[in-house]
Parts: sequence; structure tokens; C-alpha cells
Amino acid sequence: MNRGLAFFIVIFMFAGGVSCNKKKEDAPRIPAGNVVFTFHHLVDGEPLRKNELIYTNTAGNKYLITEVMYFISDITFYKSDGSLVLIQDWKDIFYINDDIPETKTIRVFDQIPAGEYDSISFIFGISEEKNQSFMYVNPPEVFMAWPTVLGGGYHYMMINGKWEDTTGLTMPFDFHMGIGQLYKGEGYNADSIYAFVQNWFTVNLPGSGFSLKDQDTLSFHIAMNIESWFETPHIYDHNYWGGDIMQKQPAMQMARENGMDVFTLVTL
Repeated sequence: MNRGLAFFIVIFMFAGGVSCNKKKEDAPRIPAGNVVFTFHHLVDGEPLRKNELIYTNTAGNKYLITEVMYFISDITFYKSDGSLVLIQDWKDIFYINDDIPETKTIRVFDQIPAGEYDSISFIFGISEEKNQSFMYVNPPEVFMAWPTVLGGGYHYMMINGKWEDTTGLTMPFDFHMGIGQLYKGEGYNADSIYAFVQNWFTVNLPGSGFSLKDQDTLSFHIAMNIESWFETPHIYDHNYWGGDIMQKQPAMQMARENGMDVFTLVTL
């Protein structure tokens, strides 16, 4: 190759590189900010006090709470212009455990475009598409596994506690939600399951509109009002449903419908 041609090629490559770099540098940055959620667990407007038999639900059951664990997913921000911003891919499934403080604060991975937003929603639990068995192999999430024979995947929620029954005995309850089952005939024999029911649901946070400026970080405090699981729109009676509901779809359906207003925004 002669020197003239080599010189021309070098100059061409250099110019092309400068041009490409210039284009990258000149690409406008989209104004965006960050959002942080912190979850609080309340009973009758006060912070949850675990392991104390001090609560009474609408059915008249005295009860205490020992553990609160659940998943939320598909956090969605609705813009005032009618468009929406959905937290992307499979990284939007969040595990929350009242006993693990760091799980109660969610720093949304994606930057959120600046602008005016009307509301926020999220899925309570995990959608059918994403609720796959064995996707968690480490604690604490692995302990949320839902039995394969009952539909697989993971619990949406575990609220564990105790209640005082009609004889005055303190009995344990497992208020657990996940995939439900429909059974042929009487009883809950797994061999008689003929269909599964997806009990996840969408939570639309009331009063969650906001304005996000470029490079701002907004913090939202979200309360799970635990008493609401047992009172609206259905009165849940531990004496009727007993100590567990994993195989009782009517009870999980009641919990699903009661859960629609369990979450609210709070101001600290």
C-alpha cells in the first residue's frame, strides 16, 4: 500500500471516529428522576406491634400478628397525557418483610421521565406470567415457595398470627395468599383439583399523583393497613375459616377483594 493511500485511510477513520463520538455526545439527555417507596405496616392507624394480643377485627376476633411478608410487582406510573411508565423486565418483583428493614424500602431501578403523573399502581403478588417456580434459590424469598401441587410459584403474601377462638384458646392462623385451586367433590384432596385461580390483583394507590423534576428523587410512604384484610368489603371471621386458607379459594377470593383498599399513601 502506498503512503498516500494509507494516510487517506487513517484520516478517514479518524474523522469517522470523531463524527461518531460527536453524535453520541450530542444526543440529548432525557430529563428524569428517581422514585423511592417505603412500606409501613399499620393496624388502626398505628404502627404494627407484633406478638401482642391487642387487636380485635370486625368479626370480633381478638388476634395478634407474628409475621408479615409479601411480594409486589409491575409498578406503573400513569402520566397526565395518558401514557404510562412500567418498570421494565423481570427486575420489578419486590419482596417485603416486616422483620427485614432493608426490604421495606424500594429504590426503583429505572429512572422515571420527568413530568406530571396522575397516579401509581402495582400488582399485589406476582402475575401468572412471572410467577414461576424455582426462580428464587436463596433466602428469604425461597421461603415464599407455593407448593407445586397447589399451583406452584410463590406466595403472594404470608401474614401469620394467632387468634382467640370461641372457647378462649389462642390458636395459630396462616393468612396466606397465592394461586387458588378448584376441587371436584368435597374436601381438598390435591388429586381432585380441576383448575387453578390467579389471585393476584392490581392496587391503584389513591391520591398518588405527583410532579417529577429533572434529577429529583421523590419518596412515597405506603401503608399496608392490616385490619382492612379482615373487614372491607367482607367481614373475615377466623372462627369460620380456621387456621389456614391455602386450599380454600373462597377465603382467598374474600382476601383478594378485601385487599383492594389495604394500601394507602401516608405522610410521616
